[in-house]
Amino acid sequence: MSDIYVTGHRNPDTDSIVASLAYTALRNALGMREYKAVRIGAINDETRRLLDMFGVEPPEFVQNMRTQISDLDFDHPPELTDNVPLDTAWKSMRNNEIATLPILNDDGTLYGVLSAGDIASYDMQAVYNCHIEELPLFNLLSVIEGRVVNELYNTVNSVSGDVVIALPSAYETGRCKNGILICGNQPDIAEEAIAHGASCIILCQAEIKPEWASCESPCIISTPLDGRTVSRVIYQAIPVKSIAHTEDLVCFHLSDYLDDVREILLKSRFRCYPVLDEQEHVVGTLSRFHLLRPRRKKVVLVDHNEAAQSVPGLEQVEIMEIIDHHRLADIQTVQPVSVRNEPVGSTNTILTSMYQEFGVIPTPKIAGLMAAAILSDTVMFKSPTCTKKDIAMAERLSKIANISLEDLGKALFSVSGAAEKSAEELVNTDYKRFHISGQNIGVSQITCADSASLMLRKEEFLNCLRGMRERQELDMIILMITDVLQEGSYLLYLGSDETIAQAFNKTPENNELYLSGVMSRKKQIIPMLTALWG
Repeated sequence: MSDIYVTGHRNPDTDSIVASLAYTALRNALGMREYKAVRIGAINDETRRLLDMFGVEPPEFVQNMRTQISDLDFDHPPELTDNVPLDTAWKSMRNNEIATLPILNDDGTLYGVLSAGDIASYDMQAVYNCHIEELPLFNLLSVIEGRVVNELYNTVNSVSGDVVIALPSAYETGRCKNGILICGNQPDIAEEAIAHGASCIILCQAEIKPEWASCESPCIISTPLDGRTVSRVIYQAIPVKSIAHTEDLVCFHLSDYLDDVREILLKSRFRCYPVLDEQEHVVGTLSRFHLLRPRRKKVVLVDHNEAAQSVPGLEQVEIMEIIDHHRLADIQTVQPVSVRNEPVGSTNTILTSMYQEFGVIPTPKIAGLMAAAILSDTVMFKSPTCTKKDIAMAERLSKIANISLEDLGKALFSVSGAAEKSAEELVNTDYKRFHISGQNIGVSQITCADSASLMLRKEEFLNCLRGMRERQELDMIILMITDVLQEGSYLLYLGSDETIAQAFNKTPENNELYLSGVMSRKKQIIPMLTALWG
């Protein structure tokens, strides 16, 4: 069963991180263990303090959601080591209807690749070359279903020589010297071969003389197979490493991206490619037809529904569900999905309702985090986005967590260690991009209890915004420094002065504007710009 990833937006705030954890916990409580909370950005100081306070691990970080080899239904052929007989490899190919096998070292790493064409080519060469070198005795016994007659024969583990078939009309005694003799119920020929120094004698459906059991040399093998069969399969007893390809191999790793793999396959002539894990162990094989209908990663989006804010590689995923409290934006889906969008101040307010609807009580740790997330997103209920439902749900969660909302509020809204942080770190803590009526804008928000100290760094912030605007090719970029005590925000911006003046009905000065009562990016900044450009 493949994982379903639950993720918030890039540069995630507390509401985004907690929403992914809370929704995953809800689904897991309902028995849906495939749900997995992840994040696509760094955790800010506020969120980290809260996670530490409640003893909850942050979601796993994922760089992107592009389709990888691990997402494909690639083949899992038998794992054959380099010493197995060629006969075993061929039977595996036939039984599993595959044309290529990866050959492994004893530690599971890749030794080489063996194809049906390699076996056919070797068989054709064996027609004209009857010599076998260093044939493992174990392999030979396995292939011909034989047993060693003279058990005292233990001087070597392999046999070598020309393969000689004892035909009464053509057999020459001298040919068996240092060779491998295949004979039927022909005791005289076997005796001559022993006397003339044969390397190995294979007795096919023959009676065994008692004295052969004490013969020290050569190796004498008895088999229930007939001579014709043995003369064919003996060449299939060689270890696969003798003919497997070991040079210029093309292989892929589970973490490789499908886009990159396609480029390599277009330049390669092979039909099948080994797949390796991070320890270089072989885990399967990949063919071109596996790329035709790849299995997309499954994703649930929380606290956003805008492509620019979502995970890189979003166009390659299958969106399963969207839970959000922002405006509906530009994300498109291949098929209908469940969308829950409510005009409340926090995604966790919506999730609290879902817990109630499913009859699930969140754990005290999750409840505490959800209450803190509601406080964070509603700026302690002072934001114009805050609703009566936000307040009611936060109070309900605080009772489950047995913690006061006032204590939670004190743990929020301090820009801890701001003096030691660069302007870029502070700006990127809660930064989002928007596409509105053909305009690309970025809006960052720093929520604090002492805006005066941050405004002393105005020029540093503007220089940071200037670089971000150029790199991201933005029409406008805005930094909101929101003071929860003053209940207002300073706007530092780069872009059209006229746009800012018209949107907020106030004349800016030196790329700066103070807006009393403005606390929300979602409800008081973006709507003003949307109305102006729309």
